[in-house]
Amino acid sequence: MDVSMTLWVLTILGLGALIAVDFFIGRKPHDVSIKEAGIWTVVWIVLAALFGLGLLFAGESQASGEFFAGFITEKSLSVDNLFVFVLIMAKFAVPSHLQQRVLLIGVLIALVLRAIFIAAGAAIIASFSWVFYIFGAFLIYTAWKLIQEARSDEEEDEFEENRLLKSIEHRFGVADKYHGTKLFIRNNGKRVLTPLMVVMLAIGTTDVLFALDSIPAIFGLTHDPYIVFTANAFALMGLRQLYFLIGGLLRKLVHLSYGLSVILGFIGVKLVLHALHESGVHVPEISIPVSLAVICGVLVITTITSLIASKKQAEREAADAAEKDSVKV
Repeated sequence: MDVSMTLWVLTILGLGALIAVDFFIGRKPHDVSIKEAGIWTVVWIVLAALFGLGLLFAGESQASGEFFAGFITEKSLSVDNLFVFVLIMAKFAVPSHLQQRVLLIGVLIALVLRAIFIAAGAAIIASFSWVFYIFGAFLIYTAWKLIQEARSDEEEDEFEENRLLKSIEHRFGVADKYHGTKLFIRNNGKRVLTPLMVVMLAIGTTDVLFALDSIPAIFGLTHDPYIVFTANAFALMGLRQLYFLIGGLLRKLVHLSYGLSVILGFIGVKLVLHALHESGVHVPEISIPVSLAVICGVLVITTITSLIASKKQAEREAADAAEKDSVKV
């Protein structure tokens, strides 16, 4: 897709305007209701769909297919990231009325960091075609690692701060309590961070780790930096509302890691096949319609099996509780 500088500028301005509207709506700290989260989740998904359809009507059918495949993949990976966001909120004991502000700024930081990653990835791919072998192998390894973690009985129930975050806290100091929406305060004449600022940085910088698999994954579906950026932007911008909408359902998606491992492994194989094709080896390449069908199919199956497994687990726990009560009596 041939993207002019004018289109890039208009796109960034348009996304900036949407972010500004989102910030304006959530400028006053408040507890986000399920109704509010649901409405705005639908709004962001509709906006993404309209953008993809706009590409289609503009005669860019290939770009449209790549956008939808990339958006769905990034959205599904983002849902998995919400598990970590829940742990971060619990770690820092973020008051419920401040969580929407934390997510808004945290996601904005994540979007900027991902834009840097995308620019670097596009430059590397343009100069070194063999990098597809590395991306493909990394995604296959990540898929295997996800399966191993899913099969493990150990559950990660606490967020560990990364070195960057610890160094920032050590350098500036952190207040012992929240001070509304303030990010810095004066403590004994010294300017220190508030816990709100720390948790925003935690959300934003943690996304760097998420980008290590999501960026290669979407480059496996499209090589167009414009599509990569817009798909990531739309997937991330609706993440705040999605957090409040499905926060209670996250624990029920018990097979999500298996589904994501299949998707990442599939895209990894797709990348390796593409790299072999670019090297002159006659191998079949996987088309975007096939990729889109596989990604959607895996997510649907994973969601259904997760809900069935969660229901059976709830029934077993209820039966065990009833048995224990009868024994006590």
